[in-house]
Amino acid sequence: MVRGDLVESVHTGHLIAVDGAGGELLRIGSPADQFYPRSSLKPVQALAMLRAGADLDDEQLALACASHNGTEEHREVVTRILTGAGLSVADLQNTPDLPLHAETARQWQQAGSDPSPLTQNCSGKHAAMLATCVRAGWPTDTYRHPEHPLQQAIWATIEDLSAEQPVHQSIDGCGAPLPSMSLTGLARAFAALGRAEPGTAEHRVAAAMSAHPDLVGGQGREVTMAMQTVPGVVAKDGAEGLYAACLPDGRAVAFKIADGSARPRPVVLAAALGVLGRGPGSGQPAWNWARVEVLGHGRPAGTVHPAFGPEAPAWAGSGSGATSDGDWEG
Repeated sequence: MVRGDLVESVHTGHLIAVDGAGGELLRIGSPADQFYPRSSLKPVQALAMLRAGADLDDEQLALACASHNGTEEHREVVTRILTGAGLSVADLQNTPDLPLHAETARQWQQAGSDPSPLTQNCSGKHAAMLATCVRAGWPTDTYRHPEHPLQQAIWATIEDLSAEQPVHQSIDGCGAPLPSMSLTGLARAFAALGRAEPGTAEHRVAAAMSAHPDLVGGQGREVTMAMQTVPGVVAKDGAEGLYAACLPDGRAVAFKIADGSARPRPVVLAAALGVLGRGPGSGQPAWNWARVEVLGHGRPAGTVHPAFGPEAPAWAGSGSGATSDGDWEG
C-alpha cells in the first residue's frame, strides 16, 4: 500500500494459480497448508445440496452460493426457497445480523427491524440447506450438526472435488460447520466447477453464479463486479481474506490474505486473473473494481499495488519479502 511515494504497509499471503490441466502457474506462500475456506466454500456446499436432491432454480442456486447484501431482492429469493420447502424464516438457524449493504441496513433499522437471520449474508445457504433436508427427508431442526446427513454429504463433496480430506473442523460465523482445506484443494474444487460439462450439477452451480452475479454479492461488491466485467469468470469471496475463482477451461486461483484483511483482495484477484491470462488486455484500462485507493483528506493519495503478476510495478518485489521463486519469507 503506497501513500505518496512511500510504501506504507505490506500485506502478505498465500496463493495458488493453476492451468486447465491442473499444472501450477504461480505459488506464493504455503497454499498446501490447511486454511478455513469460509464463504469461498459455498459453491461446493451448494453442489453437495444438488447432489442430495435439492430442487432449486438458478436464482435460488446463486443465492445458495452467496454472501449477499441483504437487499429486498436477496431476501425475496431466500423467502422463495423457504416457502417452496414449506418452511419460514423461523426455521433458519444462521446468526441474526443486519444487511451488509449500508443503506439497506439503515432502512431496515429505520423500519424498526432488528438483526435477523433473513438479512444475514448467509441466509441463502441456510435456506437451501433446509430445502435440501426437506427434499431428502432429513430432519431440519438439526441441519447444522456435523453428524447430520446433509453435513456428511457436504464433507464427502469437499473430499471429491478437492481430492483431500479436511484436517480441522470449526464453526463458521453463520453457525454452519466449517471444515478446513488447503488453498490447493480449493483451487482444485473451483477448477472442477469451471470445466464441468453442461448438464452436470457442477456446471449448474457455475452457470447460476455467472448468470446472477448480483445475487452472489450485490451492489458495490467486487465479487459481483468481477463476474460482470471478466468474461467467463466465476468467483467467490470469503471472510478473513479468502477468495477463489475459476474459468470455463479449468484455470483457477485460490488465495488468502495472511492478516485477514479485505482491503487488498480486489487487487490480488485482478492480478491473479492476469496470471490466468484474463487481464483487461493490452492498452485497456484497469477494472474499476480492482483499484483500491488510499485517501488523504478525502482525496486519492495513493493506491494498493499487486506484488506479482503482469501489472505489478517493477519495484513491487523489492524488499517486500518475496523470494526469487515466488515464496514469501518470514
